[in-house]
Amino acid sequence: MLAVVRIGGRIDIKPDIKKTLESLRLTKKNHCVIVMEDEKIIGMLKKCKDYITWGKISPDILRALIAKRGRLIGDKKIPSEKVEEIAIAIENNKKTGIKPVFRLHPPRKGWKNTKQAYPDGDLGQRENIDDIIKRMM
Repeated sequence: MLAVVRIGGRIDIKPDIKKTLESLRLTKKNHCVIVMEDEKIIGMLKKCKDYITWGKISPDILRALIAKRGRLIGDKKIPSEKVEEIAIAIENNKKTGIKPVFRLHPPRKGWKNTKQAYPDGDLGQRENIDDIIKRMM
């Protein structure tokens, strides 16, 4: 599973990239979605690499993300006894009944650089995204 976080804003985006971001449900900055590793999804992510960062998410960070920032339909918090059940459903790519987008805060201590790719900045693919998500929860 991959976690995808939108970094870039909405100004001066090409229409095809904007459409791809909407297909990924990343409509605003600091939004995060969980997607399965698939050839088509990877192609979409590479197309939007100048506006997002993505990487593998560990199961414990996924559970923390669901518990803290996950929302049921109607914008209600997820009860703590359902977190494990929802995490297993997400890992198995099944319907969960939660909103697909996690609204995160900007990261504590800020972004490294939002104009350069991963080793020097924050854009594009990274080995794991756990540290960024921890700072944004």
